Amino acid sequence: MELIRYLSDAYFTEEQLLAVSGIDPDELAALQQRAMMPQASYRLRIDVQCDSFFGAHQEHKQLVYYAKGYASWIGLLQSLGGEGDAFRVFAERYRARLTQLKAAGLCTDDPKLNAELDQHLIEEWRHFLEGTYGVCTKTGLPEDIASKELATTIIREIIGKPVEQALSTRDRVCLTLAVDLLDTASGQFAPHEKERSSRHLLIDEVRTTYQL
Repeated sequence: MELIRYLSDAYFTEEQLLAVSGIDPDELAALQQRAMMPQASYRLRIDVQCDSFFGAHQEHKQLVYYAKGYASWIGLLQSLGGEGDAFRVFAERYRARLTQLKAAGLCTDDPKLNAELDQHLIEEWRHFLEGTYGVCTKTGLPEDIASKELATTIIREIIGKPVEQALSTRDRVCLTLAVDLLDTASGQFAPHEKERSSRHLLIDEVRTTYQL
C-alpha cells in the first residue's frame, strides 16, 4: 500500500523510535504523560485475513508512527526536569528561529507572531504535544514549526490581497521566499492527505498561480 510505504520511509515506528532513542515503552509513556513528549502522529490499524490450505486466519495489529526528529527531542528531554523546562526549550528554539528568519527579511505584522507570541506559543506547544506537527512539518521540531507558521502567515497575507491588485516586486520576492521556506519545512503528507494539505494549497498551487 502506498500509505504504508510513505509512513515506513518518512517516520519511525514506535519500536524504531525506542531503539534509536535508547529508552523503553514505559519511559516513552511516562514522558508523554508528563506532557513533555509528543504523541504519535499517525496510528494505523491493520486487519489481516488469510486463507490457505490450513484454513482461515486473522490478525489485528496497531502501528504508530513518530516524526524522526522526535528522537533528538527525547535525547534533550533526558536532561530536563519536567514540562516547564520542556516548554521553555521549545519556546526558546521557536523564538530563535523567528529571529533568524526576520534577520533574513522574512517577517510579518501579524500579532500572533509579535505582541501575542507568548499566548501563541502555548497553543503551538499543545499542537506539538498532540503530534500534529509530526504530520505537517519535516522534523516535527520547533524550528520547522516556527518556519511553517511564519511562511504560511506571509503567504496568506500576500495572496489574500484583492485579485485585481497586481503584486508589487517586493510582494513577489517575499512570496517566493515564503513559499521556498514552507517547502523546506513542510512534510510531504500521506497520499490521501495531499489534496487538502498546506503543501498543495500554499506551495504547489501558489507557485502555479503566481508563476514562481
